[in-house]
Amino acid sequence: MSALAGKIREETGKSATRKLRSEDAMPAVLYGLKDNLNLTINPKELNKLLIARGRNALIELKIKGDADRSVVLKDFQSHPLKTAWIHADFLEVDITKKIRVKVPVLLVGTSPGEKQGGLVNHIIRNLEVESIPTNIPEKIEVQMGEVELNQVLHVSDLVIGEGVEIINDPKDAVVTVHVEKVKEEKADAEEGAEGEAADAAAPADAAKKEDGSK
Repeated sequence: MSALAGKIREETGKSATRKLRSEDAMPAVLYGLKDNLNLTINPKELNKLLIARGRNALIELKIKGDADRSVVLKDFQSHPLKTAWIHADFLEVDITKKIRVKVPVLLVGTSPGEKQGGLVNHIIRNLEVESIPTNIPEKIEVQMGEVELNQVLHVSDLVIGEGVEIINDPKDAVVTVHVEKVKEEKADAEEGAEGEAADAAAPADAAKKEDGSK
């Protein structure tokens, strides 16, 4: 479990929030098991933690003047123009009880079907899973080297860690590799046009041969 420092925020409102951000801090809210708290955290430290451990990392939130809490990131707001966070919500969890979160699906490697002209269609990019917080995977990887041309990989085909249940319908398609339909139709149309042109040219060629024989 990764640790993150936090402080209880006494002042709220726009002016207090602007002051916080000018000090490289960020407002946050903790939705606790028994109470809710307005907090201040360091956005750079949170970002560093999530880069290292993933979006669903279990965090030990060390709050000055309060007990440590086991939390996960519930939601966040980013700046509309800058690469920066402006607010975060944390959800306190009981590490012995299961929770539901969304886990990203990552495609790894290249499908043999791509080398045959196939296109990869990544349909589901996040899966909802249920697990105790300590078992939540950072990501679910799909080994594309095992996905052939015209193959459909379903939720039921995915390999996940022990004690983790995927909530999505097992029949849902996650990724497919197929030849682009537009190209197929274009090729068929071109072949049809060539055939029609050949058929149309045949009588004319026959007529020339007859003229030449006279």
